[in-house]
Amino acid sequence: MGRGKIEIKRIENSTNRQVTFSKRRGGILKKAKELSVLCDAQVSLIMSSSTGKFYEYCSPATNTKKIFDRYQQASGINLWNSQYEKMQEYFEKLKETNNKLRKEIRQRRGEDLNGLNINELRSLEQNLDDSLKIIRERKYHVIKTQTETYGKKLKHRQEEHEKLLHRLEGIDMNQGYDMLDREGDYETAFGLANGGGHVFAFRLQPIQPNLHDNGYGTH
Repeated sequence: MGRGKIEIKRIENSTNRQVTFSKRRGGILKKAKELSVLCDAQVSLIMSSSTGKFYEYCSPATNTKKIFDRYQQASGINLWNSQYEKMQEYFEKLKETNNKLRKEIRQRRGEDLNGLNINELRSLEQNLDDSLKIIRERKYHVIKTQTETYGKKLKHRQEEHEKLLHRLEGIDMNQGYDMLDREGDYETAFGLANGGGHVFAFRLQPIQPNLHDNGYGTH
């Protein structure tokens, strides 16, 4: 028993409509591929569902643009005229906006002011005052941040310096004597505890041999 004819009209149930679209989409894509292979035809198929999803198929030997170009040649219809006109309108708007911005920049620099009336000049002056206020606030913020950073670095350096001074004050001078005796030299180091940790050192050279010969004796 054959199937009854289906009335061709919009399916009101959204779920049934989506299921039907999915099935028939697969069928038509299959037919397009078979037609391209069996008949060596150039096929381009484009579909868009009610949910906005996009589907397409194009024969491997060509592409969609070439199909459109051949369609334009055969039908005499230029498909790109409307798109070109839209792009041209958009370009003109961008050009106009760019010219306005350039003029505003020149006016903020004190140029091209001849065509402005008193109200426009007052508005420009107010805008410049507001901009100057924002710039000053930003400058003070940067200065404050840098000052705090340098203050922290300085405090850290001072702490390191104090640690080094404490280490120098705690040096045992006797160790210095022992080390110098082993090296054959004579050194004396004086640490001034009350003077803030300063260390002074001087060297006494050994007696020169030629001084014995001249009768100077030993020191």
